[in-house]
Formats: sequence, structure tokens, C-alpha cells
Amino acid sequence: MDIASSPRFFRRGPKPLTRLLVCCALSLALLVADAKLALLEPARGALSVLLYPMQWLVTAPPEGLRQLDDLVTTQTTLAHENQVLRTYQLELEARLQRQAALLRENAELRQTLGLRGQHPGSTLAAEIVYTSRDPFTYTLIIDKGSHDGVQAGLPVIDARGLVGQITRVQPLTAEVTLLIERNHPVPVMVQRNGLRAVLYGMGGQTEVRHVAAHADIRVGDLLVTSGIDGVYPAGLPVARVGLVDRNSGSPFARIDCTPLAGVAENRTLLVLNETLNLPPRPEPAPVPKQKSRRKHASDE
Repeated sequence: MDIASSPRFFRRGPKPLTRLLVCCALSLALLVADAKLALLEPARGALSVLLYPMQWLVTAPPEGLRQLDDLVTTQTTLAHENQVLRTYQLELEARLQRQAALLRENAELRQTLGLRGQHPGSTLAAEIVYTSRDPFTYTLIIDKGSHDGVQAGLPVIDARGLVGQITRVQPLTAEVTLLIERNHPVPVMVQRNGLRAVLYGMGGQTEVRHVAAHADIRVGDLLVTSGIDGVYPAGLPVARVGLVDRNSGSPFARIDCTPLAGVAENRTLLVLNETLNLPPRPEPAPVPKQKSRRKHASDE
């Protein structure tokens, strides 16, 4: 019977123990050779290059999912932090605006209270609580009334000049008519030369009326209260001349003025309660009666 053609079941090779010993010896030899001479390093490098595509295919899906999760988490975190920072920025801007408003009110109040020493009479600081609902009426409501000693006719000023006059008084509030109210008169004089005139409101601006065209008044002149008629104390700054037109074909000059006081800016005002000791106005002279023509004719 031919051994080459016989079935493999009947073939016999080295014994298993022999094979084990040979493999162990070969392994030890390879370990010693690799540790001492690094003979298997090129083979290991080539094998890692060959196995890299398979390794990438195995690790790519989990790595992609992890990066996608990190991206989504980062976007959500950034969006939340951005919203928080915007809200905080709005809060800081609101606080800054409020602080600026408080600083402005504090400075305005200091200036208003500093005016008390410039006026010998009693003064009263008041705060604006309402404005007129009618856009064509220039009036204000302050938080001081008759219980605080406010009376109709008292002048109201700020740190820059005359604002207006008390025109109506309630127990807890009072109405202030601004000097820019239409046809509201204020007796004034030119500080430079003492020229007397009357300033009238025009519904937003002011003008001086009934001044002769040849009168000595110039652009830039300061108008102050004259103290005539005992309505306003003398010397309060009122307005500055902005336009003088003498070529209108009228015997009177057209004089436009700009108010000095902050008629639309202030929050705190000062009410003056100065008593002007003026003598009583003299009685008008009696008009002589004229005789009728019929009586003269009958006498003749």
C-alpha cells in the first residue's frame, strides 16, 4: 500500500509533544532575536500598515458618533452661554442707563438746591409729576400744592433761568404754565442797556413784541425779568435774542428769542415765594364829562 495515496487519517507525523517543544523553542528564539536584534520590527511595521484600513473601519463609526455628540453638545452649550451673556449684557445696560439717569437727577437737584442761597425769600423744591396731555398746551404739574404754601402767580425757575409761573393750585399739586405757552407775557429788560419790553410765548418759542424798529437791541442780548408789575423778581435770566428783523415794513421789529431754562428737560424745579413790597397802584384820573350839543343849543 502506497503511503502517499493512503488516507490522511492513517498518516503519522511528529508527535504532539515534539511539535510543542519545537514551537516553544522557535518562539523563544524569535523573542530573543526581536528583543536583542529587533529583527521583527520591519515585519511589524508592514503588518500594521496592512491592518490599518481594517482598524479604521472598525473604529470609525464609534469615533464619528462621539465627535457628533461633542459637536451637538458644544453647540447647545455655546447657544445657552450666548443667551445668558446677552441677558446679562441687557441687565448691565439697563443698570448703566439707570445710574446715568440718577447721576443726572442728582446733579440737577444739587444745582436747583444751590439756587436757594441766591434768593432772599423762601423757596420750595418741587418735582414734576405730570405733563400736559394737550400737545399744544405747555403746562406741567408739580408735586407741591397749597398745603406746602404754593400760591398762584409764584415764579418757577431752574438752574439756568425762568421756567414759568404757577397758574393753578390744588391741595397736593400745582400747575405751572411755561413761558413758551402761547401769548404768556413776561416783563423783561435787556441786561446790556436796561431797555424794557414784554416777552410772549409762541407755543414752543418766545418773541418780544411791540419794540420800535430803531430800538437798541441786538442778537445775543440777554433778557432778564424787569420786576415791573411785581409778577417776577427782577434779574431772573429769561431768554437770549436770536433774531432781530427790522426790514419787515412795520414800525416794530421782529425779535425772536430762545429760552435759557430747560423748559422741556428738567425734573426738579424751584418755586420762589418772594414778597415784593410794591406801593398800591394809583387810581386812574377821572374822565371829565362832556356836555351834550343839545344842551349847548338850548342855552343859545
